[in-house]
Amino acid sequence: MINPRGIIFDFDGVLVDTEWAIYRSWVQLFKREGQEISIETYSPCLGAGYSHWNPADYLESLTGKHYDWEVETPARQAVLEADLEQMGLMSGVAELLNWCKAHHIPMAVASSSSRRWVEGWLRKLNIYDDFNGVFTRTDGYPVKPDPALFLAAAKCLDIPKSQCIIIEDSENGTVAAQNAGIPCIAIPNRMTAHADFSRACKILPTLSDLLKILQQP
Repeated sequence: MINPRGIIFDFDGVLVDTEWAIYRSWVQLFKREGQEISIETYSPCLGAGYSHWNPADYLESLTGKHYDWEVETPARQAVLEADLEQMGLMSGVAELLNWCKAHHIPMAVASSSSRRWVEGWLRKLNIYDDFNGVFTRTDGYPVKPDPALFLAAAKCLDIPKSQCIIIEDSENGTVAAQNAGIPCIAIPNRMTAHADFSRACKILPTLSDLLKILQQP
């Protein structure tokens, strides 16, 4: 039975479907340079950012070139953000957040992305104030699978870890949850459909399915 007293959300791929667009921005750059990058190759980045494996380094190893990333990165980011301009919350997110607020279940966000990225989106979508805390890599925390982000979020909720749940979409995220000792529910998406979610306590298709479980008497 799933009956949490607090919920910790990952951001990318859980609250907003950003991961596909981020990956596609790299695909376009690789294509420009006559190269390819598959989802399987890119997957170490999912949930962890570029700290463990960087597609920029991979592109340079394939081409033998050295790129001016101070030029390339902002250009790719601009295209990415333009592609995401009309993006909204993923299916079931609004309903789940409203249910949690109505039932006085505190929530937090823990993401390996930057604060500028995460907080910017949360404010744009008018849900920033729904969360007791937002924790990102640029706040000084090591990225997943290190558990630090989740431990900080759980401390913010002031609830025993065993009574919280983490909602994740990546293998790195589920490993981080296990390392933190916090139960995790995996919600795979098109970028993570073939990931190893054996560490999650439950795998569900969407957040709407999680809400149905929470609503059960």
